[in-house]
This record gives sequence, C-alpha cells and structure tokens, in this order.
Amino acid sequence: MNRLEKAIEIERILGSFYPHPPIPLDHSNPFTLLVAVLLSAQTTDVRVNLVTPDLFAKARNPQDMKKLSEKEIYGHIKTCGLAPRKAKAIYQLSRILLDKHGGEVPADFKSLEALPGVGHKTASVVMAQSFGIPAFPVDTHIHRLATRWGLTNGKSVEKTEVDLKKIFPREKWNDLHLQIIFFGREHCPALRHDLSGCPICSWAATAKRIREEAKKNAPASRKK
Repeated sequence: MNRLEKAIEIERILGSFYPHPPIPLDHSNPFTLLVAVLLSAQTTDVRVNLVTPDLFAKARNPQDMKKLSEKEIYGHIKTCGLAPRKAKAIYQLSRILLDKHGGEVPADFKSLEALPGVGHKTASVVMAQSFGIPAFPVDTHIHRLATRWGLTNGKSVEKTEVDLKKIFPREKWNDLHLQIIFFGREHCPALRHDLSGCPICSWAATAKRIREEAKKNAPASRKK
C-alpha cells in the first residue's frame, strides 16, 4: 500500500470517528482564538481553557487587551508554560493589531506570522478555523502520527506538513488537522501504545515499526 492509498483509508477512518471535529480551544472570535492558540504552546488545551475565561472576560479584543498591563495578563495565564513570554507577546500583538490592522486579526499568513509569539503553526490554525482558509497545522503530535503511519519520512514538522498536503485533498485539510489531534489523544498515544491493536497503526505502520515500539514499551525485564 503506497502513501496515497494509506491516506485515502486513513481519511475514511478519521471521518468515521470524528465526522464533525470541534475546535478544542474555547474562543469567540479570531482574536480570542489567536490568543488561545498562542497560549497552547507547551501547554495543554485543557489548561488553556481553564485560564482564558477570566482573561477574555476582561479582554476579547485588542482594544481591551491593550488596556491591561503585561503583569495583569501574566496574572491570568501564569499557570501556562512560558507565561512571562506569552504575556509580553499578547500585549505587543494587541498593540500591533491596533496600529497596523485596524484592530482586526489579519487573514493572511505573512501578517499573522509577523506578530509576536505567532509562528507558522499558530497562523495556520487561525487561518483554518477562523477564516476557513485551507491550512494543515502540523505540531509535534501530528508529526509523530504521520511518521508512525508511514505518511512521511520527514525529519521536521515543516517537511511533514508538505507531505500531508500532497496526499490529502485540500478541502479536507482543516478537518483532518483536528481529526488527527483527537485520534492521537484518544486512540494513538505516544507512550505505551500497542500499535498492533490500533485502528490505524495496526495496518498502516510497518512491521518493523510495530516491533520497535513494542520492544521500547516492554518491561525492563523483557528487554534483556
């Protein structure tokens, strides 16, 4: 089975599991989604959804966010990883959105990626989920599954994104990004995962990969 054939079957399976995948980060507009995705770096979506209600109660747009100090923003997000850096980025990007974009989140990659704290993955999520523009945000989790399933041999998330865009239909990218995330969380974890019993790994992963991960996850007494 080649990559394209795998992709067709994986798309079918993911669609059966998650026909209408929700966006896991709570938000009400492009700005709050932008902030939530920025906060999610090295932080779980669950944690982000715990801290954003109080923050967004005070500031759901750049105008109100700019009225807060970095210290106040930090007070709301301090339990997130890299909180000081993120508080500074949120304050600065709010100022830039007001000064350069009329207080609106721009719907183009170049402008989004020019904002403090916003990389390609964050920009891709906002473009896909706020503006409906096809994008395929790839993080380390999606990269892990794509390599497990033999959809890429890329050594980086950038190469994996290129490979996934080649084999999946453009109109499916936005849903597939979410479907893969949910599938990974619920059925295909990074550690202590039995690939032979997984709905996708069991047939998509190579026999060598299944043996390697089984050996890696085996108790220490069995590895000797």
